[in-house]
Amino acid sequence: MNGSTYKRCRCRNATGREFGAGCPSLHRKDGTWNPRHGQWYFRLDVPTVHGAPRKVMKRGGYATQAEAEGLRQKIDQLLAIPEPGPGGDQARRDLLTAIEKALKARTDLPDNDEMRRRYATGQAIDATMTVGQWLDEWLAGRRKIRKSTRRSYEAHIRLYLRPHLGHLPIDRLRLVHIAAMFDAIDADNEYIRAARGSGDAKQRAAVKGRRIVSPATKQRIRATLRAALNRAIKQEQVITVNHAAFVELESGKRPKAKMWTDEHVAAWRENRARRDAAVAELDAARECGDEAAVARLTAEIDDLDDTERPSPVMVWTPEQTGLFLDFISDDRLYPLYHVIAYRGPRRGEACGVRWTDLNRAAGHLTIAEQLVQLGWAVEAGEPKSDAGGRVIALDKLTLTVLDAWRKRQIAERLAWGSAWINSGRIFTHADGSQWHPAEVTKHFNDLVAAAGLPPIRLHDLRHGAATMALEAEVDIKVVQELLGHSTSVLTRDTYTSVSPRLAREAAERTAAMVPRTARHGDATGTDGLPSVSQGPEKPTSAPPQRKNAQVSTGAPPGTRTPNPRIKSRVRIFWGELDAFRVRRVGLLVPEMSG
Repeated sequence: MNGSTYKRCRCRNATGREFGAGCPSLHRKDGTWNPRHGQWYFRLDVPTVHGAPRKVMKRGGYATQAEAEGLRQKIDQLLAIPEPGPGGDQARRDLLTAIEKALKARTDLPDNDEMRRRYATGQAIDATMTVGQWLDEWLAGRRKIRKSTRRSYEAHIRLYLRPHLGHLPIDRLRLVHIAAMFDAIDADNEYIRAARGSGDAKQRAAVKGRRIVSPATKQRIRATLRAALNRAIKQEQVITVNHAAFVELESGKRPKAKMWTDEHVAAWRENRARRDAAVAELDAARECGDEAAVARLTAEIDDLDDTERPSPVMVWTPEQTGLFLDFISDDRLYPLYHVIAYRGPRRGEACGVRWTDLNRAAGHLTIAEQLVQLGWAVEAGEPKSDAGGRVIALDKLTLTVLDAWRKRQIAERLAWGSAWINSGRIFTHADGSQWHPAEVTKHFNDLVAAAGLPPIRLHDLRHGAATMALEAEVDIKVVQELLGHSTSVLTRDTYTSVSPRLAREAAERTAAMVPRTARHGDATGTDGLPSVSQGPEKPTSAPPQRKNAQVSTGAPPGTRTPNPRIKSRVRIFWGELDAFRVRRVGLLVPEMSG
């Protein structure tokens, strides 16, 4: 392609016309260019359509000739990407449009390698799709995902990905941009924490209802972005690198379940007593109009509520579970809570189970459908995963509870007559309509508070069922299938350390593996260490006193020096070892025959 660079200025002659490239001030007296006068331009003949006259491109205003020449060469290389002839006409026009747009805006020219990749893969040369546009297109194309999953993706895009990354061209998205998004999320978390602990009522009100973005949620946000970018790489070939895969985030580990032991219960009762006292003080402060005290006490109450539970996942002991079930035995939802507490279905599974899923003769319940809450709307759907569709064996007591409940439901159906709603669900309102999962949760929380038991979530009843199964020495694989986990690793990691009784029994069984003949509890001067039978000890005589001894006092006579640098030349074989002497320092010193 033809092209060149030249220098010109805006100076005018006596007639008012510009000198242009002929201004005498552009050159020095020796003929070289004057660096203090004029600006550099480039001229380039560019093709548009095959066979048509070339178009001349002129651009200027550059400080140096090198800058103008560099731009001319880059444009020349970009326009050489499309194949010669009519097949490359559209690509040349698109490239020329993108180049002129960049020159007008004084922004970087299109990347040569990127333009070559787009042309080779048949993509639009002048594509300027942003991250936000791609996320919308990607989500619209996901037709085989659950509604709950779609809702989660939409929330991640709306709340985090679009506000922080949506404006960026997708081919310019880099690791630094994604890392900056998570830094901004962390900063917002710190602001919420600081405002919650502030004595300023306005600051506390400003963050009311806002949640801390947990490490697990950040992992899911990244997973959404990574899935969208993977699609852009594999199917659309919009980009070549998925930078979301390289962002370092805090691990989003599941919280460990803990049991409400006597120690935890005592700490919880103390916490509640302090909270009740703070509430009484808060009421008095409001009556007196003491705003500072109101702010302080409100923050204290919130802190006590946040530290009420030792872990986000708390499990009742079998005794506490029994107390709760006895307390609610006359409640309408007792059968539902009984099934969760004994056999561990999820909330949506328990709400969605149907009478057709119950095989009374075989004594099992099939989990084939669940009620999924989307916002406030509820719809029936498949179980959470392939492993979630399962058959749960029922114990005799649970079958008896379901039999009694069925008789009650039949009586209600007869009483309602034609107004009865035949939902087919096992657990229903009096008119036969199904329960809303949120109503089941709220009612459970009210019953727990009324029973005076330490708080757990409804989902923790399911955790309790797993813990009791393990305490009953049920195999971990059976517990996994009972809960509908896809792998026993999740079951083992979540529940194997919950029960203190299991931990104690494991310790006792391990200790019992070691055969011992020691006598425990003797006052042998070993501070509780077991005494060990020893052979007859040879009499020893005190060594003669040395002059100028460096150490005036030492160990009792006959004691070997515990110096690791002093090594015996005697080889000891275990078959020739007669006995051991136990020292207070915990060393075993062998006795050897002469």
